[in-house]
Amino acid sequence: MIRKTLTLVTLTAMSAVIAGEAFATEWNVSLWGKRRAFTEHVEKLAELVSAKTNGNFTLNLSYGGLSKNRENLDGISIGAFEMAQFCAGYHADKNPSITVLELPFLGVDSLEKEIAVSKAIYNHPATKEDMARWNATLLMPSPLPQYNIVGVGEPPKTLKDYNGLTVRATGGIGKAMAAVGAVPTSMSASEVRQALDSGVVKAVAFAPHAHMSFGTVETGKWWTTNLNPGTVNCPVVVNTDALNELSEEQRAALLGSVDEALQHYVDNYNGKTMDAWGPMLSDKGIESVTYTDVELAAFRNAVAGPAAKSWIEENNKRGLPAQELYDLTVKTVSDN
Repeated sequence: MIRKTLTLVTLTAMSAVIAGEAFATEWNVSLWGKRRAFTEHVEKLAELVSAKTNGNFTLNLSYGGLSKNRENLDGISIGAFEMAQFCAGYHADKNPSITVLELPFLGVDSLEKEIAVSKAIYNHPATKEDMARWNATLLMPSPLPQYNIVGVGEPPKTLKDYNGLTVRATGGIGKAMAAVGAVPTSMSASEVRQALDSGVVKAVAFAPHAHMSFGTVETGKWWTTNLNPGTVNCPVVVNTDALNELSEEQRAALLGSVDEALQHYVDNYNGKTMDAWGPMLSDKGIESVTYTDVELAAFRNAVAGPAAKSWIEENNKRGLPAQELYDLTVKTVSDN
């Protein structure tokens, strides 16, 4: 009886293979927070992949249900889930190659340019080798505009006023803040509102969508309109083994949908998100702080060169072709 049952199970499985059912694949995707401009390309990617494979390949998006955001790369490395989003500045030692994209004052002035420079670095052999340590393949960036700061208390009307100001700022933005005397603090986005409300930090550096999504505009009294110290780089990454196990159709559907998903992201951010940003600041009475060209030039001169030099020296010691990665970044920004 047991043998007959096993035979029936085997025949059923074989029939499923013939029918194509056995090749149906579900991937778990680890995100955090809630659906917002920052995740629209992943939402679009899931829609496109499912449509192109007639539901034979689906992406199950989880906002915080699979892992903490700072542990997403670790989860990818052990195959706890197949796809995830993370930010380079959360753990620079784990992904040093892509932290070049977080250096301050690189001159990136559009989401399209951010995509171009990210792809250039992601495709560099040294970056691929760096991420291979985590059994990870970079799929696409999450392009963000230049960060600006929302804060409480007296607004910093000059760069000297940043001295001693506690600011949530990661990566190169944190280094930029430190260069003008501020005290940068690294924490995940989901911790920021509580930190600002409790006085742990007095200011927060975010892109516009994050200021809205994580509630800093509910507490903030001022924001900087044009400091533009840089941005963070937050890739969408996949488990390499899972990627290799996809059928040709599924792999083509995934990789072939990246550009369309990114275009959807850009259109949504430049339209819906930015259309809401200005009116929200006005409605909440948040004071605008705008710096003169002279002040901004002084800031760039004090920060950009030393930060790049320090990054190159530090990552040369790690065995990365740091100068090459930096030069590629600068050239791509210039060419686009």
